[in-house]
Amino acid sequence: MDTTLVILGIVVFLALLFDFINGFHDTANAIATSVSTRALKPRTAIILAASMNFIGAMMFTGVAKTIGGGVADPTTLDNGLEVIIATLIAAIIWNLVTWWFGIPSSSSHALIGAMAGAVYVGAGSDKLNYAGFIDIVLALVLSPIIAFVVGYLVMQLLKVIFARKSPHTVNKGFRTTQIFTAALQSFTHGTNDAQKAMGVITFALVTSGYLTEMEVPFWVKVSAATAMALGTSVGGWKIIKTMGTKIFKIEPINGFAADFTGATVIFSATLLHLPISTTHAITSAILGVGSAKRFSAVKWGVAGRIVITWFITVPITAVLAGIIFKIIF
Repeated sequence: MDTTLVILGIVVFLALLFDFINGFHDTANAIATSVSTRALKPRTAIILAASMNFIGAMMFTGVAKTIGGGVADPTTLDNGLEVIIATLIAAIIWNLVTWWFGIPSSSSHALIGAMAGAVYVGAGSDKLNYAGFIDIVLALVLSPIIAFVVGYLVMQLLKVIFARKSPHTVNKGFRTTQIFTAALQSFTHGTNDAQKAMGVITFALVTSGYLTEMEVPFWVKVSAATAMALGTSVGGWKIIKTMGTKIFKIEPINGFAADFTGATVIFSATLLHLPISTTHAITSAILGVGSAKRFSAVKWGVAGRIVITWFITVPITAVLAGIIFKIIF
């Protein structure tokens, strides 16, 4: 059997495994607030998230093309498959470590950092697309800031609109609307996060000569969407607990504001073909909403631990991917 085909098969397996892990790692992004406010039962929330993730993943490919060509040009890498293998192993390890400790870190940061490190060590610094890499990192950095500000403003607006209503009546109404915002957020999660595995597989297909351009094949879309949905169906209870209860006490109106904000920021990035961290966007939206509710209500110690993880993910996964490349290849 052709060695290249075998290695390509390993890449596809690892990419779908990464997508599966991303699904259960990031399930909390879409449903943590609706579960914590009891707008949805956990099992119902996970089924909803898995279904909407699949639909969202099937509808867009712009982010996949950015991932596939943003960090490096696959047509110029002689050892592109080996680079991708090191990238995926490093990203998977980091995702599992942060999931185990219940830290909502970014799968996007892990993948981008690992790819940059693997390309740098495996192919040389001249093969890195620095401009594309910087654009991606800027989107990853700016999106949580935007989500925090928008979440704060949305919550302030809702406070003004419903100032004369009783909290019980308001929360009863928003508990129902949270079902729709959870579905919307799951959909947008699929439009952005599942495309990262699509981009990696397409990158591998181009670098191995099976494709000539960064166009995502239909089978790749279906495989990535399915892996994401299956991972989502497993759930990520450790991270749900962190996001839904440990940042601040979320009420239905807060959950609605955070979900609406997160979905808006994520989908805007998808339309701009920018891979952002859904984890960052949604967590920052929760922090912004919590700050608008009452600044002291936010448990900033927990938030600080999350933010530190955000900053260290790219360099750690870059170094890890470089080490893995050296060890294996």
